[in-house]
Formats: sequence, C-alpha cells, structure tokens
Amino acid sequence: MSNRRIVVYDTTLRDGAQGPAVSFSASDKLRVARTLDELGFDYVEGGFPGSNPKDEEVFAGLQRHPLKRARLAAFGATRRANSSCEDDANLDALARSGAPVWTLVGKSDPWQVSTVLQTTTTENLAMVEESVAYGVGLGRELIFDAEHFFDGFARDSEYALEVCLAAARAGAAWIVLCDTNGGSMPAEVRQGVEAVRLALAGLDRPPRVGIHTHNDCELAVANSLEGVLAGADMVQGTINGYGERCGNANLVSVVTNLVVKLGFEALPPTSIARFTDLSRTVAEIANLALPLQQPFVGNGAFAHKGGQHVAAVLRHKDSYQHIDPGVVGNEPRVLVSELSGRGNVLAKAREFGLELDRDDPQTRWLVQHLKELEHRGYSYEAAEASFEMLVRRLQPGYKAPWTVADFTTQVRKNGDSVSAEATVRVEVAGTVFHTAASGNGPVNALDAALRKALSPRFPRLRGVKLHDYKVRILDGDAGTAATTRVLIESGKGLKRWTTVGCSSNIIEASLLALVDSLEYAQTA
Repeated sequence: MSNRRIVVYDTTLRDGAQGPAVSFSASDKLRVARTLDELGFDYVEGGFPGSNPKDEEVFAGLQRHPLKRARLAAFGATRRANSSCEDDANLDALARSGAPVWTLVGKSDPWQVSTVLQTTTTENLAMVEESVAYGVGLGRELIFDAEHFFDGFARDSEYALEVCLAAARAGAAWIVLCDTNGGSMPAEVRQGVEAVRLALAGLDRPPRVGIHTHNDCELAVANSLEGVLAGADMVQGTINGYGERCGNANLVSVVTNLVVKLGFEALPPTSIARFTDLSRTVAEIANLALPLQQPFVGNGAFAHKGGQHVAAVLRHKDSYQHIDPGVVGNEPRVLVSELSGRGNVLAKAREFGLELDRDDPQTRWLVQHLKELEHRGYSYEAAEASFEMLVRRLQPGYKAPWTVADFTTQVRKNGDSVSAEATVRVEVAGTVFHTAASGNGPVNALDAALRKALSPRFPRLRGVKLHDYKVRILDGDAGTAATTRVLIESGKGLKRWTTVGCSSNIIEASLLALVDSLEYAQTA
C-alpha cells in the first residue's frame, strides 16, 4: 500500500479524438470535459487550439464557463526551428486559448529531430527551452511531453535526458515521458523513468515526472503502472483507451488498478464507483460500442456463462471475480446459452424477479428447451429480453396480450424508388385487427403495421423505438436457404433491450424478434 497520490491527466478530447472512428463535436467535448471535472480529474486537456475551429470553440466555451475542479490544459508544440517564440502561431494560439496550463510536446529522440523536424539536436534543445520559458513567462503552468522518449533513450540516452533537463531548467512543472509509438516493454519504461528522476534530482527545484503510453503492443496500462511504480507521479491517458492507431492507456483501467490493486491515492472512491457510467457515457457520446469484454466496465467484465462457474458463483459471489463489481459501478451478470445449467437459468430468472424451483420438472424442461433453441440458432446472451419473455411465458397464469395470426410483406421497385408494404392480422382478446403500413423495407413496414394495430390498444407501446437491427447468417453453406438470426435493439426513453428471432426466412425471424420486443415493452 502507498500513500503517494497520483495525478490524473485526461487527453480524451485531443489524443483520444485522433482514434479511428472517433469524432467529437464541440458540444460533445464540452460535455465530456464537464463530466471529467465533476468526477475530480486533475487535468483535462481541451484540445489543440489553433489547429481547428472546433477546438477554438471548446476553449472559448470553457473560458466563459470554467471548469470547477480540473485544471484546463491546452496542447501545443514547441516553436518551429530557426524562429522565435513571439512569432510562432502555435504558441500565440495557446496564449489566446486562456488555458492556465500549457502542455508542450517536443522531440527527445535525435533520429526524430533530424528526420522529422529536419533540424539539429542543438536547435531542438533551444526550441524546447525557449518555448517552455516563454509559457512560464506568461504565467502558465508548463507540462513538457517528451515525445518518443523511450525510443530516444534507447538510441541516445544522454540526449534524451538532456532534452528533459532543458525543459526542467526553463521552468516546466512536469516532465512527462511518452511511449509515443507504443513499442516499449515495461522494463524499458522503468529504466527510463528511473534515469530521468535521477537526472532531475540534481536540480535545485526539480519538476515532477509523468508517464504517457500508447497501446500498440497492448501494454499501455501495464507500462503506465510500471512508470508509476518507478516513481512517476502523473498518468496521462484517455477514457476507454481511445487514441491513434491502437489507442492510448485506458485511464479507467489505469486508475482502478492504481487505487484498488496497488493502494495509491488518485481519484476518490466515489468517482471510481462511477467509472462504468463514465465509460459508457463517453462511448455513447463518441457513438462507439463499448467492447463487451472491456476490463472492469464492460457488460461482460463480470459475466458468467459456464454452468460450473455459475454454480460456484451462486455459492459465493467472489469465486470467479477478482473484485466486487460495485467498486467500479458495474454488476455481475449470468449468461444463458447451450453451456447453461439449472444454476444459470435460476440466477437469470431471479434477475427478472422470477423465482423458479431448482427441482421443478418445468425448470429441467426449460434448461433442455433452451439448449434445443440454441442448437436451432437462437442466442440469448445478447438478447436478454427474449430470454425473460421465454421464462415469463412459462409462468402459471401468463397470457400473451396479443397473437399475430398472419402477415404478408411485399417490396416494389418503381424507377429509382424502392418501397415496401406489410399487412398484419393481430388478435387481441378475441378480436382480430387487420392493419397495413408502408416502409423503406419489409421489416420497417412490418414494424409500422404492428404498431399501428397495437398502439391504440396498448398505450405503453407509444414511444418504443427500434435502435438497431442486426442479421447473421448461421450456415453460409446453405446459401439463400440458410438459417438467419435477427437481433433487434429497442428502447423507450433511456431504457434499452434486445430480442432475437431465428428462422430460415429473414422476415419471419424479424417478426419473432419484433413481437418479443413489443411484448417485453408491454409486460416487463
């Protein structure tokens, strides 16, 4: 255990935004910044002022309404070679951003200096020292990001250290060592951090050391932890590990490991308990699906599927989990599949508020029926609403609110326009309702026809929306006669649920999933 406090610096809005498929609007960035501020992050990097109008809008918004707890950092580079700080457009944009913290990136690898910057190592040292001193002279807190540090340290350790010393002598408050290409091993990170700390210790007022890692070898979290264990006091990273190429160190995992596993102080426990919500909120803002197996916060992080595992978990919740999921705001889940035993089914039913008797023949039948359905192509791991309906329909006294007697669909192409129509006959309490609707495809038309028939009689269905529609061909060798699995994600307000249908006919599979979805919305 350690009482050393680790400073947390988030760069989701700049480094994270460079990730593939990540695109934040200015309002998205402001929302993320204020969320991080609320959770007590020490630094929030708002972006790269001067590089694009979006980031300038973000800094303008944060000038009007400053963050309450976090220090706002603006990212930029050292001055250009053979020029002055006063005439540098990048440094001028940093000054105009109003951010109290500047994070300046500079090369610490002589190969990068000569090949990319195409200048001399001596001029690069001057660029670093003069740029840092310029920001300090304007009253800013300076964080120096030593880019490509570990590559440079391996190539020419003396020069890499001299770059860090140049920034330190100029007044940098932090020297952050960057594994920019993400190729370093933990032992190399430890060696580099220890060398920098030793070199800085000889100064009258040595700056503190930070670590910034990338995930190209899937070691970003491990390297961040190794950097801290070697003496770094700041970790830089992004939420969910978003970033260029393979991403940055995932701060959710880094901070949780630091606090829960290693006993360091960082963010308060109340903030860590909101990490699952934070992770999923940022993923939603980025319009990206959070991986099911994302450590700590993914839907599958504490999910149990194998029958033996579930049986053990039912005896003691910690038998197959390394921490209490509640520490990070997550919760355990039991999955049902062809690997399920009675324990899975009992535990899953209990989640829905349904108590089943383990020794009831109906429970044994349900387990066997579930395995048969999975063999036919159904999958309930990602379709919990369908599984809940399967269990509910077996309860004594349960009666479906409606039944679909029959349906037809047709698709028509007229010139460049393609449209679809669907008709359905739905029976409700002995009365048959016959409706028709059109749509941009047969499933859309079928969905509209069902709602048209049911919504006037079942007000709870109003506001239910279809959010996602996925199709998977299960036996591709069968060609167009293949069995098709359809997953439909629906929602109402903030609530989401997923249902499944399976058939050799894609329209029938879609209808089965739609009926489950609407019946779930009405009865659950």
